[in-house]
Amino acid sequence: MIPGDVVLDAFLNANILFLVAFVLWRAARLVLDHTGLRHAYTTQLLLLNTVFLAIVFSPFLILGLSAAQTALLGPGVNVTFSDMIVAYYLNGGFEMKASEFERLLQLRDTFTADVMRAGSWVAWAAIAAFLTGLVVGTGRLVFSMFCLGKIVSASYDWRSFGRVHIRLSDRTLVPFSTRGLRHYYVVIPSHMLTDSEALKVSIAHEFQHLRQGDIEWEILLEVLKPFFFLNPAYHAWKRHVEDLRELSCDQQVLTSGRIGIKAYSDTLLNVCQQTLRRDRTFVVAVPKVTLVTADRSALRDGKMSFLERRIMTLFDARSLRHPRLVYAATVLPLMAAVMLTAMAIQSPGDWSHDRLMLSTVVNLERLDEINRLSTFGRIRD
Repeated sequence: MIPGDVVLDAFLNANILFLVAFVLWRAARLVLDHTGLRHAYTTQLLLLNTVFLAIVFSPFLILGLSAAQTALLGPGVNVTFSDMIVAYYLNGGFEMKASEFERLLQLRDTFTADVMRAGSWVAWAAIAAFLTGLVVGTGRLVFSMFCLGKIVSASYDWRSFGRVHIRLSDRTLVPFSTRGLRHYYVVIPSHMLTDSEALKVSIAHEFQHLRQGDIEWEILLEVLKPFFFLNPAYHAWKRHVEDLRELSCDQQVLTSGRIGIKAYSDTLLNVCQQTLRRDRTFVVAVPKVTLVTADRSALRDGKMSFLERRIMTLFDARSLRHPRLVYAATVLPLMAAVMLTAMAIQSPGDWSHDRLMLSTVVNLERLDEINRLSTFGRIRD
């Protein structure tokens, strides 16, 4: 059985990695925008998904990197952030009392141990905040899946292609796709049967989501969301994935040449107009991927909505030359930075030479303080 402190340490590392990876992604996005790759949405989505998997599987990757580090650099070489800070301090990089520096260096270990034994109000507050987020997030997910199941079960089959079932529904105004354990479902509002162009656009859009594997990614993001309920970087990451998912899907459908921009834009606008009216049950139902979602907050604040951005980018839809080369050139430095960060934030495995030196300095500092107090006491006598 895995010890609780190891699980907690891995969980803290994952939260830190999401924050660092999101900052790195924003920097990479700026580079892509300034190199003429602003509209490489499919490549950008693939980058986000790859880095996400690297974060999720980082504990296993760290084991492999640690083994490689030991084989190449030797067991005495340490590349954790805390070890580098200790070495910098011992070399005179900055002035601070050794005891204060050691206490600062052990803040994370102290917090982890405190949480494991629930030894203070800070630990209880952290545990309560995590459990509240987990319970609220899990309850929301279960309720959302229940609402989604009601919508799908109330629809009826119209067409079937292998494991993919196209269903018609009188309970939803927006086309969407989801999946069960074995089958995929594309649910179309019944009223679209009278509009051939909207029906064609909706089916093409949702089938593209299936080809991209967007449903599986949405399920993974929703399942992990309760565990990272308190991490704003995770929510921001998920929003970026959702936006790029739709932009990539729009781009792929239009570049196929089977649907015109006018018909596509009209369908998005008409469906969005429908979602502004009602259908609260549909809004909370997840995990699913939809044709369009009304951005009410943007309309209220007078900002550009995501729908407006989607329609504007439809006119810039074009295929990217050498997408695999662009992906490789971008993902390699991103993955290297994430893995180096994952290595750097690990807790030191054993006492290094620098840490022994720091402990010696701390002991000498304490001994000097004891001698000073003893001398002061004798002078007073």
